[in-house]
Amino acid sequence: MRWRRLSTVTLIQLLLIGNTVVILYPMMMMGLSAFKSTREIFRNPFGLPEVWSLANFVRVWEQTNFPLYFRNSVIVTAGSVALILVLGVMASYALARYEFRGNELLYLFFLAGIMMPLKLAVIPLFIQLRAMGLTNTHLGLMCIYAAEGLPAAVFILTGFLRTLPRDLENAARIDGASEFQILWSIMLPLVRPALVIVGIYNLVPVWNDFFFPLVFVQRESLKTLPLGLTVFMGQYATDWAVLYAGLTIAALPVIVLYVFLSRQFIAGLTAGAVKG
Repeated sequence: MRWRRLSTVTLIQLLLIGNTVVILYPMMMMGLSAFKSTREIFRNPFGLPEVWSLANFVRVWEQTNFPLYFRNSVIVTAGSVALILVLGVMASYALARYEFRGNELLYLFFLAGIMMPLKLAVIPLFIQLRAMGLTNTHLGLMCIYAAEGLPAAVFILTGFLRTLPRDLENAARIDGASEFQILWSIMLPLVRPALVIVGIYNLVPVWNDFFFPLVFVQRESLKTLPLGLTVFMGQYATDWAVLYAGLTIAALPVIVLYVFLSRQFIAGLTAGAVKG
């Protein structure tokens, strides 16, 4: 019995190590290629750079519109995640802490959004945004991402808020606290791991999204990183060295943010597993 359990644990560890290698190896190759020239990338694609040079990073930052694309991605991603968190917290708090007719029906309405990809409605969505004057705007992209991420945010946050004891808010109401004070001072600190989960869960796909900026943004000054990086890929030639440098810089903010928030992220996942 002990030998069988040890074999199972070893197999799981090997699978996890293999999955880690599959995920990290392409990222490592991308980072190494950012220090090579295009000729060296084709001549020695899997080896270390002959000379470690930052020339590609300087070129992509100073000789292209990469800083503009980077700024646009930061604006759109930060605004979208902020909208998702604010609206998700308010909706989840109402669904989790108040009993009213249609509560469960409204909750199921949000859950239905998880099962229906927003890309299926891209044509009516485009017509609606054009009628509202939100095409070719960052606000239009933020609204789309907020609508796409809100169902999952409500699902996660409602589950966490429902596990909190009602004695906390009842005691606060007796002390004269308003509903906003209860939400801000009592509930939000307790569901901070869930907020981190929702934030990272939505930040990565919004930062990496190519489809919606391609459909709703035509102006060069409004393009985000995934769409802007395509200008480095020509019809007959591609400057792979500069492209890899841009991809490396684009990946760094998400990686750094995850490293700083990983403890909260893991704590939220663990708490959710225990509560479930």
